[in-house]
Amino acid sequence: MQLQLILNLIFVIAIEFDIAIDIDYICANYLGKMKNLVEELKWRGLYHDSMPGTEEQLLKEVTTAYIGFDPTADSLHIGSMVQIILLVHLKNFGHQPIALVGGATGMIGDPSGKSDERNLLNEETLAKNVAGIKSVLSRFLDFNSTDANAPVMVNNYDWMKEFSFIDFAREVGKRITVNYMMAKDSVKKRLSGEGEGMSFTEFTYQLIQGYDFYHLYKNNNCILQMGGSDQWGNITTGTELVRRMGGENSKAFALTTPLITKADGSKFGKSEGGNVWLDADKTSVYKFYQFWVNTTDVDAEKYIKIFTFLDREIIDALIDEHKTAPHLRVLQRKLAEQITIFVHGKDALEDAIKKSEFVFSNFTIESLKEEGEDFFLDIFSEFDQPVIKKADLENGLDIVLGLSDLTNVFPSRGEARKALSSNAVSINKEKVQVETLLTLKDVFFDKYILVQFGKKKKYFVINVEKD
Repeated sequence: MQLQLILNLIFVIAIEFDIAIDIDYICANYLGKMKNLVEELKWRGLYHDSMPGTEEQLLKEVTTAYIGFDPTADSLHIGSMVQIILLVHLKNFGHQPIALVGGATGMIGDPSGKSDERNLLNEETLAKNVAGIKSVLSRFLDFNSTDANAPVMVNNYDWMKEFSFIDFAREVGKRITVNYMMAKDSVKKRLSGEGEGMSFTEFTYQLIQGYDFYHLYKNNNCILQMGGSDQWGNITTGTELVRRMGGENSKAFALTTPLITKADGSKFGKSEGGNVWLDADKTSVYKFYQFWVNTTDVDAEKYIKIFTFLDREIIDALIDEHKTAPHLRVLQRKLAEQITIFVHGKDALEDAIKKSEFVFSNFTIESLKEEGEDFFLDIFSEFDQPVIKKADLENGLDIVLGLSDLTNVFPSRGEARKALSSNAVSINKEKVQVETLLTLKDVFFDKYILVQFGKKKKYFVINVEKD
């Protein structure tokens, strides 16, 4: 009753003076009512391990926590989504997130989970990558917010660039023994592996990352570092440095997320075309949407908890609905919808759905032309694209020869002839026969011929090249 009275009073004051309020932050800071973030992460499958006292700390008060992102590319792919979503959950539960872009650590390369040393990036490439990652992260966290627990973005190059080797060795290196560093799994695996071992450069990575934690502890009151389970060694080195450099009453905590895999045990985050990126100019929104729509039932049931912010009741209802009619792919569609909106926005989702429905509709080549070449390429560029010369079509090309010898759409002339005779082949959405000739009239957008055959409507895009 007292809590409700206090909240009512706060609302009255806010309305009277036209003040924006963050009720979660007020409850956390002044009324001691933190929601249980760890409990939330556990049921979602986002929790792997934490240091003793971490859950109690997150329940006790608003806590500042950080996650690091190394700039190995100028964007992030869906392998980074777990950590991005973790920062968003942290903010939603009333805590303060810090996203660290590793301009300094990116110059070295994290040895965790790697069998060989990374190639060192030059400064120009590194600067481009840092800017790209900052741009991606800014889509998910409002770094210009005026909330009391507003997200913060930092670059560890800003405090490492003036740190001389001698100063680092004296102030940081003497705090952690080589024995301690050698005991880390990331180090032991590299030293006992069949590769070339580990350079001193990589060996120092955990010290630099550890110092990041201490710097944020000292300057931002950050007492929690989070990351993937492969980062446990680096993170705990940071907690140790905070304790040894921060004074008698210093405290530091660690929390990690599990490695996300597919149901068959294979690595999550790859498609046939490689990484699935969070920038539309690297992975189109249509292909991004298709990645999630095409997940297996088992994976979709796991991923919808991890990669969406839907509450437990809604997710449980979706899982039950899916089990009664798996062919409708309710889970996959909702998963793809939610994460596409989160990453690219609602308008982009609607465009992706339009393209998805277009592929499975009875579209005509004329309707495809009306949509434009970019629309066509987004949908069909993933299909095989055998090449023929424009000159081959000028006098008419025997379709059996064209679909076998010249393009390998069919492995032999006999199979091409058989498919054509059974009325199973379409050129530009029109059924064709054995006696058909391919001509320049079949080319659209001045470059393509669309071949379709079989019950599953398998597509090939013949790429017509000029001489």
